Amino acid sequence: MAFVAKGKFFAGVAAALLMTAGAAQAAAQCGNNSAGFPAWVEQFKQQAKSQGIGSKGLNALNNLTYASKTISYDRNQKSFKYSLEKFMQVRGAQAIVARGKRQKAANAALFASIEKRYGVPAGPIIAIWGLETGFGAATGNQHTLSAVATLAYDCRRSAYFTEQLYAALRLIDKDDLAADARGALHGEIGQTQFMPANVLKYGADGDGSGHIDMVHSKADALASTANYLAGHGWQRGAGYQPGQPNFAAIQEWNAATVYQQTIAIMGAQIDGN
Repeated sequence: MAFVAKGKFFAGVAAALLMTAGAAQAAAQCGNNSAGFPAWVEQFKQQAKSQGIGSKGLNALNNLTYASKTISYDRNQKSFKYSLEKFMQVRGAQAIVARGKRQKAANAALFASIEKRYGVPAGPIIAIWGLETGFGAATGNQHTLSAVATLAYDCRRSAYFTEQLYAALRLIDKDDLAADARGALHGEIGQTQFMPANVLKYGADGDGSGHIDMVHSKADALASTANYLAGHGWQRGAGYQPGQPNFAAIQEWNAATVYQQTIAIMGAQIDGN
């Protein structure tokens, strides 16, 4: 009996190793130029199917193109070293605050509902909305799925963007993202520029439609933004300036210190604090 059990154990290990090797061979291979992209897409379709992606998501993979503009932008990003004052000037902070106050007044019921649900006041949400897309006016013109797929194929950050690609396909399966949706160059979605995985995790149905539409529904985009901040430790009723409890949640939104500070400053001005 002991010998048989031992034999079964080694047989199981061997089978597991063969399965692992098979999975490695089946995995779509990354590349550094457009030449291998069509073959990668065909390989990825099989992976996606095995991961439970449905027919809508799989069909969306038939309409991908290699996003050269996305790759060019990704490989040539330049860090900026503006002072806080210069950054706020360049980003038009005064105009965002002025318009943000009007948005707060015009959508008072929506923001009251969001604060009641998530504990996040209007100011920082509106500041993010204004900074990211000019209140939904500039959400991007890159085919979202092609951008994310191209970055998943590209060897530089393949693992991260493969996760984002699976998330985008699941959103398509749920009818929460159109297969032909357009957004920013790295696949950011909608009026406050969520990555697909964050839409899956923090997306909120702010308008009661039964779906999460980050592109066309400001209620969904703003509720999702509040949910993101709440999910990163936002404390109801606490302050959100540097050194205060909720500034840590704002820091999770963007890695740049001047961006974080700008959200906090503009948010307070919009809230009248």
